[in-house]
Amino acid sequence: MGQAIKRIAVNTGGGDAPGLNAVIRSIVLSALRRGWEVLGIRKGYEGLLDTSKIIQLDRDSVRGITHLGGTILGTTNRGSPFEYPIKQANGEVALIDRSDEVVENFRRLQIDGLIAIGGDGSMKIAHGFVKKGLPIVGVPKTIDNDLSGTVVTFGFDTAVTVATESIDRLHSTAEAHERVFVVEVMGRYAGWIALSSGVSATADVVLIPEIPFEIGAVCNKIMDREARGRRFSIVVAAEGAKPVDGQRVAKDQGAGREVLLGGISTQVAEEIQNRTGKETRTVVLGHLQRGGGPTTFDRLLSLRFGAAAVRMVADHTFGVMVALDPPTVLAVPIEVATERMKCVPLDCDTMLTARDLGISFGDEVEEV
Repeated sequence: MGQAIKRIAVNTGGGDAPGLNAVIRSIVLSALRRGWEVLGIRKGYEGLLDTSKIIQLDRDSVRGITHLGGTILGTTNRGSPFEYPIKQANGEVALIDRSDEVVENFRRLQIDGLIAIGGDGSMKIAHGFVKKGLPIVGVPKTIDNDLSGTVVTFGFDTAVTVATESIDRLHSTAEAHERVFVVEVMGRYAGWIALSSGVSATADVVLIPEIPFEIGAVCNKIMDREARGRRFSIVVAAEGAKPVDGQRVAKDQGAGREVLLGGISTQVAEEIQNRTGKETRTVVLGHLQRGGGPTTFDRLLSLRFGAAAVRMVADHTFGVMVALDPPTVLAVPIEVATERMKCVPLDCDTMLTARDLGISFGDEVEEV
């Protein structure tokens, strides 16, 4: 066992997800119960680059936040300390390594352990700091559910619930006007949200990043329904879906951040309308999937993850990420959790179910 834990810190990084506040509350209450001091690092690692952004967390700080969306600590998906964007005099942006500043401030503040809450990018940053000797426990957060090592991440269930309820609402208006609706959901490189919500909401076509689609096959499915008297269709497309021999549709790319995806629904809708003559509309759910309070499942999972992370700190088990392996929460090495993206297995039970239900993934070759 190492020295006694006296002070820990917590941060939230990457895109926000329902359940972040529940994790923070669980961490703070579990730590205070052990007599520890808890520091909140604002906006990812920004608080360790500018320590004026660090706040004290106590019972009053986390009272009544379990059901709230967002994060009381703020978050960012830009500015990794290992590739921090700095605007130069000529207006160009350079990426510099400021990780040593983070390590210096961490040690100066005498923090005995950091609980880093985030997705794939945040866990990779955490792993970088583990290699620099910082005692870190990760908590997996991403609505995309694409982190390896855990069966599910918190935020995913809420995002799927929002998407499913939204698609449900579109059925009635699509049928009333005999239209095709293309619904774009989040999912950059993994199609878990599109698959889960599409199957649950009885979509006719589901387009996921794991299966490049043939637009002809999509139209073939729509016209097959038309021939059977079903004059409307619902297409669910992950933002990272792409056609065969095509590219993902991107809005923007800036220094220090990932490509901003979006627009595949418009592209697909235009092709459907041109090829079938069916009136087609698009709905982009976007950040609606991230906002609002967490579902019961995500609240409970978040609280379990937070408490488990504190137990791991108490045991001096660092360099790990908490993970759900039903029915237990256990520790997996952060390196293992980030070595590969958890994409949808094409032979998983939900995929097989979708195929049996007649849902098209646009991977047939017939043309209309």
